Amino acid sequence: MEYLHAAILLHNAGKPVNEDNLTKVLTAAGINADSVRVKALVASLAEVNIEEALKSTPAIMPAVSTAPAEAPAAEAKPSEEKKKEDEKKKEEEAI
Repeated sequence: MEYLHAAILLHNAGKPVNEDNLTKVLTAAGINADSVRVKALVASLAEVNIEEALKSTPAIMPAVSTAPAEAPAAEAKPSEEKKKEDEKKKEEEAI
């Protein structure tokens, strides 16, 4: 993933995505660049319009909720039970 991120960084900076620039970015990030992977990525991206690929990709995926969906319903039950208890008390007091 870091190789692809480096390529996108170069593209956004307006720099050519080539082996030398990609290696420099990876090295600056503290990553030991593998020349085979760098060459493969540059060759793969040669036919890709990066700008169009970025536009057609959703920027942010919706976050998955970690809260259970039944939690609000569980909280509502105690208040309903309390109301029923209050009604029963009122009925008993009325008798």
